[in-house]
Amino acid sequence: MVVVLDTVSANPVRPRHPEKVNRPDAPSPPKPDWIRVRAPNTRGYADTRRIVKENGLVTVCEEAGCPNIGECWDKKHATFMIMGDTCTRACAFCNVKTGMPGALESSEPEYVAEATRKLGLAHVVVTSVDRDDLDDGGAEHFARTIRAIRNRCPTTTIEILTPDFLRKNGALEKVVAAKPDVFNHNLETVPSRYLTVRPGARYFHSIRLLQKVKEIDPTIFTKSGIMVGLGEERHEVLQVMDDLRSADVDFLTVGQYLQPTRKHHAVMRYVTPEEFSGYETVAYTKGFLMVSASPLTRSSHHAGEDFAKLQAARAALVR
Repeated sequence: MVVVLDTVSANPVRPRHPEKVNRPDAPSPPKPDWIRVRAPNTRGYADTRRIVKENGLVTVCEEAGCPNIGECWDKKHATFMIMGDTCTRACAFCNVKTGMPGALESSEPEYVAEATRKLGLAHVVVTSVDRDDLDDGGAEHFARTIRAIRNRCPTTTIEILTPDFLRKNGALEKVVAAKPDVFNHNLETVPSRYLTVRPGARYFHSIRLLQKVKEIDPTIFTKSGIMVGLGEERHEVLQVMDDLRSADVDFLTVGQYLQPTRKHHAVMRYVTPEEFSGYETVAYTKGFLMVSASPLTRSSHHAGEDFAKLQAARAALVR
């Protein structure tokens, strides 16, 4: 794979990941059979894509190159990505465009709410790019989006996947006050890999963020996820589970890292389905209410079905 820089035309196209252009290629091993998916070509997929485009929305399904987009969009499930398509950070694993974002679109919360209504979503997932350029990291925009969905789709349950709001005092409180049903913030990897994989973030800040959600509002489900295949050791994954449980996190996702381009972090190895099954078993013994661990697990994959299971698991605890 090559990165093409247009230096001839009057308005050269800016590369999607300018900070990665000069990096040497990092080839990954060939994908095993269990990681392959079919190309999306169903009527349901086309209908979802049309609704997303008609409302001028961005989805993380497209921006991050999710392998499950065909399955999810066929069922009219989509994860909306608010606050633009350009992230202020440059994580080594991520395919979302990086650079300086534009101004927030004030009408975006209403657009998201309307698309949620048109798709008939019983459960909606809303995420965002990192917006370190904003005083509150985009917290108020998240809150406005939650309130807009509640107003237009009062029976729809809402799951948010937020950035870490690093050094944004009071930002978390704004989002929690809007009362999403699920607050998700991904750790992405084990602490020893942060400087390489997620250099703009701080592991223990993210743990504390999740812990504070429960301190502010214990009724909100909390969720986090990591990728494997980035060079981590098994004992490190188990320690992450312990750290998340110490923060009273309810739901853990574990999925295989897939390299978007050769300029991104290489896949160090493909974790077998049997190893994922082992992680799931251990996670349940540690007390998570819900665990999803498989090669193609992603944060919002089967989110609606998993939310129902979360509710049932919590109800079973208080009987």
